Amino acid sequence: MGIVNITPDSFSQDGCITRHKDFTKQAVLLAQKLIRQGTDILDLGGESTRPGARKLSVNEEIKRIIPSITALAKKTKVPISVDTYKSAVAKHALDAGASIINNIKGTHAEKSLLKMVKRYNAGIVLMHISGNPRTMQESISYKNVVTEIIDSLRNSIEICLEIGIKSDKIIVDPGIGFGKTFENNLEILNRLDEFKKLKFPILIGTSRKSFIGSVLDKGVRGRIMGTAVTVCAGILNGAHIVRVHDVKEMKDVVKMTDAILNQHIIKK
Repeated sequence: MGIVNITPDSFSQDGCITRHKDFTKQAVLLAQKLIRQGTDILDLGGESTRPGARKLSVNEEIKRIIPSITALAKKTKVPISVDTYKSAVAKHALDAGASIINNIKGTHAEKSLLKMVKRYNAGIVLMHISGNPRTMQESISYKNVVTEIIDSLRNSIEICLEIGIKSDKIIVDPGIGFGKTFENNLEILNRLDEFKKLKFPILIGTSRKSFIGSVLDKGVRGRIMGTAVTVCAGILNGAHIVRVHDVKEMKDVVKMTDAILNQHIIKK
């Protein structure tokens, strides 16, 4: 899953909204570059969810992402995922050609959004978050971080199924970096295989995150190798989808890890 941040304030320093530029054009060009590099899913987001990020209005989020979705839907068959938790934004995105809603508040998702996902027969990523992006790194406390996340995700899955979302449309994400301590993030990766008991595809998003920087003492742009290790570890422990900024580099990591895991060469 290749990341396209249509923001001016992403922690990863790759947001498409920069001074004196047509951000829709920049987003489409970046998405096309990621497709050439081998991304299997595009994930577009208009609101930064870094710690302390300000909440964006529905209208501003729609203004940022819908033109890019509309343009890309005409140019590619690669599935388009939209990183949003707002029902109105999700509806506009699905109407424009998106087919997956990547909801950072998946374990607290509004039923109106879930009902919309069912109506459009779209995919849904249920991500675990403690609090919200503005407060999530304050007063973090778990007795058993993995068990508590699994229980929360299981409850959300049951709600989705009750609403009528098909089981093959659900993806789970433990939410690495979202209301988790440095130690929590490492533990989640180490114990990721425990999420297999949910029996749904597992997505992880570790790309360029601060816990990698803490281990390596590297800035955002110096975390590619650290990200590669987390991607490899994640796949070996059961991840099915890895959400990354550096598709070209991580494509090789994924292919090599798959070859080791499955003991054969993966052919394109």
